[in-house]
Amino acid sequence: MTTAFASAGDLTEKTISFTEVGDGLWAFTAQGDPNSGVIIGDDSVMIVEAQATPRLAGKVIEKVREVTDKPISHVVLTHYHAVRVLGASAFEADQIVMGEKARAMVAERGQEDWDSEFQRFPRLFEGHESIPGLTWPTTTFNDRMTVYLGDRRIDLMHLGRAHTAGDIVIHVPDANTMFTGDIVEYHSACYCGDGHFHDWPKTLAKIRDFNLDAIAPGRGDALIGREMVDTAINNTADFVRSTYLPAARVALRGGSLSEAWDAVRAECDPRFKDYAIYEHCLPFNVARAYDEARDIDTPRIWTAERDREMWAALQG
Repeated sequence: MTTAFASAGDLTEKTISFTEVGDGLWAFTAQGDPNSGVIIGDDSVMIVEAQATPRLAGKVIEKVREVTDKPISHVVLTHYHAVRVLGASAFEADQIVMGEKARAMVAERGQEDWDSEFQRFPRLFEGHESIPGLTWPTTTFNDRMTVYLGDRRIDLMHLGRAHTAGDIVIHVPDANTMFTGDIVEYHSACYCGDGHFHDWPKTLAKIRDFNLDAIAPGRGDALIGREMVDTAINNTADFVRSTYLPAARVALRGGSLSEAWDAVRAECDPRFKDYAIYEHCLPFNVARAYDEARDIDTPRIWTAERDREMWAALQG
């Protein structure tokens, strides 16, 4: 293991794709970087995920303007992580929507998460000087909320804990398409450092029950067609399970975090090592799995200092 985070050396610009996943629905993807979604309604546009900075959000806006000149009225944020929310100001939307739990997590740990992610992902935070501060929603909800863009119905739902305690999904019924945030990934490692391993598969099962025709995942390519959707859901569940079980076995017998790291690598490296951000996610995933196995239900807050201490412990 190197002395710096794996993502700190990832300075290569990614190739952007803008894929139509349904009528008036688009997925902005960038080779494993955080995705955004675009929902075009009758009179206005909803953006799903705001990117890490206004500079990166500007790239999403450029793509939106290639397909519509309608104003952006809503930005919906599936959870609180800095790389998803800090670019929101660039869209100048009247409504910024989060789940109520996600808003509480901004208050509880938003600044710490920003500081932590800033040192982990320097490339994603280029132009960080333009971030006006933490992103706060104008509108929140608990379990379910419906937004109408003219006649187009959009259902926002909290289906259960997974990538964080406050994840929401965005379902567009007329296209049978869902924007899942980081609950579902495609050929990209799941970041589980703030996750809930026991709940994640149950939340994936609820997404599966929609029998979706397309998904815009949190990272990786747009998923078009039920076969690709099922493959991504299955692979995400497999990744979560394969990370948790080896770490839990070590934790429950009183083994060390370093031993859990070795056990997870032995299980996951042969199958997932080529996934985007795999090396970056792995230490955080092991630390959280180790904690959850010891009945620490609420993920401990990651700070820049805790990141460095965990990284040093694993190298030792």
